[in-house]
Amino acid sequence: MGLFDAILGRRKPVGPNLDALFALPSAAITLQVSLDQLPTGRGAVAFRAPEGRAFADVEDEVRRLLDADGGPPVEVAADEFGFTWLVVTTTPADLASVVTDLHAVNTSLVEAGFGPQLLCSHASFTGPDHASLAMVYLYKRGTFYPFAPAGAQQRDNVLELRVRDLLAGELPLEADLSRWFAIWGAPGL
Repeated sequence: MGLFDAILGRRKPVGPNLDALFALPSAAITLQVSLDQLPTGRGAVAFRAPEGRAFADVEDEVRRLLDADGGPPVEVAADEFGFTWLVVTTTPADLASVVTDLHAVNTSLVEAGFGPQLLCSHASFTGPDHASLAMVYLYKRGTFYPFAPAGAQQRDNVLELRVRDLLAGELPLEADLSRWFAIWGAPGL
């Protein structure tokens, strides 16, 4: 950022801190104790897959890396918006392993030069009455937000705000509520 940018009030965007993902397991303890939300052992990384051999090679490398631990194979799914989702699952549910796998996917894509194609990552939880909750990491903002679907195209805004208030000191949370995008039907949720 130069002097001219400072005079005009422009700021450099916050970069991603992929290591922030490793704060999720301790935040999960808070969610479990306060809201009875338990990790499901599922998470996913969403990205826009570019065409070409280089990306296909990176995607294959990531899948081999994640499948090497002997766990369930990584699932690949596409959504209606053109994003590809790599879904990781652990049985029994182990959020620390899910976070490690999500971090490995994100890091591999960034190191291969595909960071701009990353959209978000999420880890899912389930609560009383099987209510779903996802902690979503926005790659380009370096922040988290809760997403709590409550039926067909409805959200549990009260739960989302309670989660935000509970985790305020544990995770870098997205302050701009307009960036709390709904990830309806996201694989791994």
